[in-house]
Amino acid sequence: MSTALLVGSTACSSSDDKSGETPAPAGGSPAATSSSGQPTDQPTEELLADLTAANVVKAMAGAGYQCANDGVYAICTQGPVAVWVLTGDHERPPVVSLHSTGPAAAATANISTALPAVLEYAHINPRRPITEWMKQQEGKTTGQTAAGDWQVELSVEVDTDEPGAHLTLMDKLCKANCQAE
Repeated sequence: MSTALLVGSTACSSSDDKSGETPAPAGGSPAATSSSGQPTDQPTEELLADLTAANVVKAMAGAGYQCANDGVYAICTQGPVAVWVLTGDHERPPVVSLHSTGPAAAATANISTALPAVLEYAHINPRRPITEWMKQQEGKTTGQTAAGDWQVELSVEVDTDEPGAHLTLMDKLCKANCQAE
């Protein structure tokens, strides 16, 4: 995958859009209750329905990201973070990755800050374990975990011409056309 980041000036559209609606991120999570009806310390996390890549891009564009197509990816940028969404006719995007350039600490922090909203726009479940794991990656150059049906990998480029951080989420249920060539 190319590390070049493109800034588009128009919203993306795709023929694989299966609805005319632009999904919005879910609201706050309600607190969990115990069997006695009393709140517990852990809030529950609303499970979000799968979205096609086109609807993920629509949600991001609706949130102010600038999106453009680059081959098989839609690339949506806002501030220092670019989100790459692998397009296709899957029920949900097989790959969603976040990229930020610059010094390792700043690039990783940028991704960590953008991650919760991106996970909601992409309807990736579960979101909380991924964001909690990412917070623990400060100062690391590589890491990986699994959450639900997603494999999550972090890589940080240091001592290169283009330093930065990359967080990639891959759908473990995808069986065909799951990565760009």
